[in-house]
Amino acid sequence: MASGLFSSSKPSLSSSSSSSSSSWLFLLLTLLTISLACFAFLLQWPGGINDWFTDNHQFPGTSPISKERSDSGCVSLLGQSHATSFPYLKDLKLDHKSDLKPRICITTSTSAGLEQTLPWIFYHKVIGVSTFYLFVEGTAASPNVSRVLETIPGVNVIYRTRELEEKQAKSRIWNETWLQKFFYKPCNYELFVKQNLNMEMAIKMARDDGMDWILHLDTDELVHPTGASEYSLRSVFREVPEDVDTVIFVNYESSVERDDIKEPFTEVSMFKKNYEHVPTDVYFGSYKDAAHGNNNYFLTYGNGKSAARIQDHLRPNGAHRWYNYKKTPNVIFLDEAVVLHYTYSRFSDLTSRHDRCGCKPTREDVKRCFMLQFDRSAFIIASTSTSEEMLQWYREHVVWTDEKIKLKLLKKGILTRIYAPMVIIQELREAGVFTSVVNSAHMSFSNNSSITRESSSSQATVRKVLEFDIDTDDLVGESKAELAAVPPQSPPSV
Repeated sequence: MASGLFSSSKPSLSSSSSSSSSSWLFLLLTLLTISLACFAFLLQWPGGINDWFTDNHQFPGTSPISKERSDSGCVSLLGQSHATSFPYLKDLKLDHKSDLKPRICITTSTSAGLEQTLPWIFYHKVIGVSTFYLFVEGTAASPNVSRVLETIPGVNVIYRTRELEEKQAKSRIWNETWLQKFFYKPCNYELFVKQNLNMEMAIKMARDDGMDWILHLDTDELVHPTGASEYSLRSVFREVPEDVDTVIFVNYESSVERDDIKEPFTEVSMFKKNYEHVPTDVYFGSYKDAAHGNNNYFLTYGNGKSAARIQDHLRPNGAHRWYNYKKTPNVIFLDEAVVLHYTYSRFSDLTSRHDRCGCKPTREDVKRCFMLQFDRSAFIIASTSTSEEMLQWYREHVVWTDEKIKLKLLKKGILTRIYAPMVIIQELREAGVFTSVVNSAHMSFSNNSSITRESSSSQATVRKVLEFDIDTDDLVGESKAELAAVPPQSPPSV
């Protein structure tokens, strides 16, 4: 019996072992087949295997970023140089697609250096601006800066030459009344007139280039196109009704939290909302806290900036508005998209004030030079105080350090946090876009032929600008052209 039991169990174990071996073999073959299929799939993937094993950080206008540092060793406010697949770095040319509508341009008058203008330009490129008309003076017109700006596709650099000034001296603006109260005054008034003359020329250039919309911005301002279907200025304008001629972006003002900020676009996230976006009772009820020890709610202007459709008889109406020689434009305020104004965001913005004008630092004389009260006070402080006194004044009037007040105003909706521009510009910086543009421009101008290229490029831009002629049709029926220019204006006060 025992022997029978033993003999009957032996074949069962052998059968089980054979079945187990077959199962394992089948499993291994299946896994091998799946592995080969996956490997073949990876090999056929357009981005290659590396796309599956790298830490990709997709961002508007960028492709996956490599973390490897370049050997250039270029370390500055423009950021590290990194290897990258950012589209702009392909032969250092941006692909301007003519079918991208609407076509948007920005004009500005600036003396800023590359640490400010490059982030400003490329941020606006990311959100949909294709063309820039930069009227440059001072640092912005220096060879080391202007030669870089000239290499950027879509950027037109216009120098303040004697020929340009002679052409602008013949502008019809000098014979009209809407800007005359700003003529022949120093400092901010002189700049205001220059801005209007430059805007007038930019309109002509924009029409020649087939632009659809034009904005006037300073290089310390960024458009924040929130509220549209996507974070894009094109989306904002596509949603504007056809019968609207001009749109107004209200401005939010930077509220800095430190006195050692070097790169406002990537270090400032807190902004004070425009009174247009704050309930009236909250605005006036919180006015004292929001004014932060100053006379006005905002440090500087509060009447926003505007954009206009390119059309016949368009003209500037001050740095903040556009108008038309033949009709009263149909104007609307945008509900959500705003302009972020990074004003006095660096301590150096205060200390450099004393070099800007020839006015005396007295309460009466500064009125000849500055339109806004805070600019007048800042000029006096910068001209009469020691560095320590200036820093103390800056901390008291500009820097927000009281956490309780900040939290209170954030809860009431007076202050707000905005991060999108900061993130975009930081991504551009980490991608090495700014340093790559600088390095490429300097390399291209290092050979003997660079002088010829620079000269021909500059002269071509100047010739284009100077082909500006008065439209004689605009001289008829000017009754609608006499609306006074809109200067920078402070928000309502208590």
